[in-house]
Amino acid sequence: MLPAFSYLTEHTGFRGTIKNSPRDFVVTELEVPELFPRDTSAELLQKTSETPPAQSSPCPREPKNRRTEPPGPGPPGCPRDAAPGPPGRGPRRAGGGCAASPGKSQSEGDPELPSGLGEASMLESLLGKPASELLNKFACDLKDTWGLENNVNAGTREFSLGPRLDKKIRADLHSAVRQKFPFLVTVTKDNEMIVKGNPDYRELCQLVTEKETSEFFKFLDAKLENSTFSFEPDGNKEHRKIVHHFINRKFGKLLETKSFTVTDVNDQPNMSIMVRFREKSWSRKRSAGGFQEKQDVYTAFTLQKENLETLEAIGLLAAELDILPSDFSYTGIKDKKAITLQPMVVKKVTPERLKEIGNKMEKKGMKIYNIRPAYQHLKLGQLKGNHFDIVVRDLQHHSHDSSADLKERISEAVESVETKGFVNYYGPQRFGQGQIVQTDQIGLALLNEKMVKAVKLFFTPEDTDDPVNNAKRYFLQTEDAKGTLVMLPEFKVREKMLLRALNRYGVNHEGCTKGWLNIPHSLRIFYVHAYCSKIWNEAASYRLKTYGSKVVEGDLVCLEENDESISLNDRVVLPMVGHSVKYPSNKVGQWYHERLAKDELELCKFRVSSLQLNIPGCYRLILKNVQNLSYFLESSEKEIKIEDNHLSDLKVSLHISFDLDPSCYATVCLREIMKCNF
Repeated sequence: MLPAFSYLTEHTGFRGTIKNSPRDFVVTELEVPELFPRDTSAELLQKTSETPPAQSSPCPREPKNRRTEPPGPGPPGCPRDAAPGPPGRGPRRAGGGCAASPGKSQSEGDPELPSGLGEASMLESLLGKPASELLNKFACDLKDTWGLENNVNAGTREFSLGPRLDKKIRADLHSAVRQKFPFLVTVTKDNEMIVKGNPDYRELCQLVTEKETSEFFKFLDAKLENSTFSFEPDGNKEHRKIVHHFINRKFGKLLETKSFTVTDVNDQPNMSIMVRFREKSWSRKRSAGGFQEKQDVYTAFTLQKENLETLEAIGLLAAELDILPSDFSYTGIKDKKAITLQPMVVKKVTPERLKEIGNKMEKKGMKIYNIRPAYQHLKLGQLKGNHFDIVVRDLQHHSHDSSADLKERISEAVESVETKGFVNYYGPQRFGQGQIVQTDQIGLALLNEKMVKAVKLFFTPEDTDDPVNNAKRYFLQTEDAKGTLVMLPEFKVREKMLLRALNRYGVNHEGCTKGWLNIPHSLRIFYVHAYCSKIWNEAASYRLKTYGSKVVEGDLVCLEENDESISLNDRVVLPMVGHSVKYPSNKVGQWYHERLAKDELELCKFRVSSLQLNIPGCYRLILKNVQNLSYFLESSEKEIKIEDNHLSDLKVSLHISFDLDPSCYATVCLREIMKCNF
């Protein structure tokens, strides 16, 4: 349930109805081209095209710089508190780049420091240019010391990248550093990232060339499914044995090795060592020609659904295909009361099998397009954004608006939001709009570890007479899990998973805990994220009511964008509650503590170990902008023509299209445009 909304803009707005039918609200995921590199020619998922398609994480990635003040000396990327006066940028720290000084001579085939443009630009975007230059200098100096024998400091030198609280940003940094500098490793100490030399890299350099060592560690870091790495041909059996032992000793849990016959540069038979990742899906049997594989089958497709929740649609598909809902992956959860198109990948199902069920699924409100082989799952958050095509019907003035020109009101409203943006609230569909029990209430019960209460909230029926709600009503009255299982339709997979555990362990604290553990982790944490989203919405309303939309002392701001044209007011963020976030040092921070205490969460660690839930938290921009906005007005054919630009006596519809970033809600944007709630 949403709190009292605050508005960002001052125009009057207008009234109208949305989602008159699912066809009035069409959502299409914007494709992320790198997810499907075979064909990146189309940006939108087109249901009639051959273009491969690409839920949403609870919030975008955490800012690297979360507080702002005129920065003083210190490692780039440190959080800053806001201070009076306009925040400025600190002095750039000098750090020269240098040519590599490899530990071995170039005549031995050793490379210079890797200098891939992709890794370099990634590091610079994550660290900023000064810190990136300092890191490059550290790497050069370290390689210089490796080239000096008897240097006692070679293995002890370290370089700090400063505090990095967001796990996603740390992961990106870990990867970018290792890909550009394979001879370095990154470690985290109390959220501070430390870079130092990789002793395993140095040891392998004593056994093979540095070129092979560099390529081996890049292969190791990439962890590409089904990939292999081969060392140069080596006719010395004893030396091969040493290399085998090194890899097995250092990486035996992750990698396996095998010697096989190759033809060397002189067209003579020789032996080489092949390395590959151990995978549960691979067979341990080996054929004479190498590794015998048993790979999982992945199939990608575009799902169009109408008047269905994403998870409900997955339940129907899973029941029809006789697989688990967890075998499906997607990048975001879409509206129920809409027509939505989104990419999905399903494991253990061939394209042919998926095509077979197409007609059955159409009868249940789904269509399946663009079916093709894939190589891996999709991940939540791998989303560029969404495109919306919306029809707002029955347009009219607000009751307090005396203007006679409705067309002018609409134009004014759309242009105002296009220019100034909107408050980035979580939309009502995140909380189960219109339901008696909303998802955030279940999430709060889980955080408070009130497992029985959470189960009963989960099974609270709506005021309708249908098989699903009748089964829920029966369970609350009798606590007969076995009987309820019989009553529920097959596609209610979550409910059935939970009930099976309750039938076995009982409807008590232990049984309900095991019941929640019986459903996928992504579904358990979904309810907790709903609660965290509700708190964020309330915090945003309090922040805007207390301070307005301008940045003030004590705010948290995101400085990861390098675009100087972006106003600091558009960078203010609020934390999604969790165990690894910092709160504003002004009144908003105190509000968070008081609000959590109201829900008995003042001592909550935001880790529910009994449910394997870990909620670190993140940060979300208060304000957002809309992109590629266009609109037109359409009058009913039965109405008279528009004259003198006045629409007050006509039934007209607004057709509006726009793009939004991931985790932004079209209903929230429309609310800002129209100045009304839905």
